[in-house]
Amino acid sequence: MKLWEKEHTETSQRTEQFTVGRDREFDLMLARYDVAGSLAHTEMLLEVGLMSAADHAAVKTGLEGIMSEIEGGSFRIDESSEDIHSQIEIMLTERIGEAGKTIHSGRSRNDQVALDIKLYLRDASLAIRDECGEFFEILLTLSDQHKDVLMPGYTHLQVAMPSSFGLWFSAYAECLAEDLEILAAAFAVINKNPLGSGAGFGSSFPLDRATTTRLLGFRTMHYNSIAAQMSRGRTEKMTAMALSCIAATLGRLAMDVCLYNSQNFGFISFPETLTTGSSIMPHKKNPDIFELVRGKCNRLQALPNELALLLTNLSSGYHRELQLTKEILFPGIETLRDCIDILKIALSQVTVNKAILDDERYRYIFSVEAVNKLVIAGVPFRDAYRQVGADIADGNFHYDGFEAAGHSHEGSIGNLCLQEIRAAWGEVAAKFV
Repeated sequence: MKLWEKEHTETSQRTEQFTVGRDREFDLMLARYDVAGSLAHTEMLLEVGLMSAADHAAVKTGLEGIMSEIEGGSFRIDESSEDIHSQIEIMLTERIGEAGKTIHSGRSRNDQVALDIKLYLRDASLAIRDECGEFFEILLTLSDQHKDVLMPGYTHLQVAMPSSFGLWFSAYAECLAEDLEILAAAFAVINKNPLGSGAGFGSSFPLDRATTTRLLGFRTMHYNSIAAQMSRGRTEKMTAMALSCIAATLGRLAMDVCLYNSQNFGFISFPETLTTGSSIMPHKKNPDIFELVRGKCNRLQALPNELALLLTNLSSGYHRELQLTKEILFPGIETLRDCIDILKIALSQVTVNKAILDDERYRYIFSVEAVNKLVIAGVPFRDAYRQVGADIADGNFHYDGFEAAGHSHEGSIGNLCLQEIRAAWGEVAAKFV
């Protein structure tokens, strides 16, 4: 059954199969939001006099029953239904009679699905914010626990200067806080109500869009009805950009872990329960978790481009390929959340090597410290640089007595600014309104 079906019209099975595609699969994820939208819409129809009190009471009872089935896990979309909107309207009409046919007054499937996606993305964004927040706290806790444990810092994959696990862990925490700024910006667009824009040109019914905006908890509405329809795709692309930024940070962290966990580095280790083995090499403890996080996060960074290509050259108004945004973005959201979850589990069990710099290979890591010590003693910097360089070249370089406390400026080994980083997180997390 199609909501647009008229007498003496019929679509071929192959046409239906191609146009519906995977919509039923992803529409199940929108079911609760479609019912929530219908409850708010019909409440508004009652208030403006477009639905009788008796019909509204029946509709509300019927929709609440369907919502219970969705929450209980028994709800299904029949093969005969084109989408979630059709399924719910058909079910409602079968259960309460003619009153079920009134719920579509003043709506189009265009603003229905735009609304459903907004509500889904709103919940998903808040969930990602909270899950990132939990991982953020793990990183800051690790940073504080290991703030005095030194490790080599690298540039060009060459040993560079002294770093610390405190500096390394909190670097990724601060990066996540910056990534959250992008998600908060996307959330500001997500949290706008498109309902009432109809097919994209409004309605001759006296709809009260402020009422549905309030009932659905939106911060505001898309005022222009065409702009509301053009939010389809735009909203998804903005969200995808935020996901890609978070994924880039997680993927880079995963790459660091793969390096630092290897035998040649030996900076960190994990329990065997978090590694896998080799089919022929009994000594192997492979960091498959982190390799898969790296690979999945690399794929997630392609989401904005995929959506951009899908939306390229579309004129204003609705186009059917917009339904494909769901199969691009929805799995990406689940993938990102899965990566965050496994990283929370894994990093909580990391073991840090506290004697890394005892290894002779890191003897030159303190060369800059030696240069700075000479400068403080009154030697011009360039002369100090040449003197230490000559000692290294002649094999005469030795440096003892490194003190992290000597690194006192904000964001250095001796002054991690963890409170400030936590405050930055709290500030951006509060923007999701």
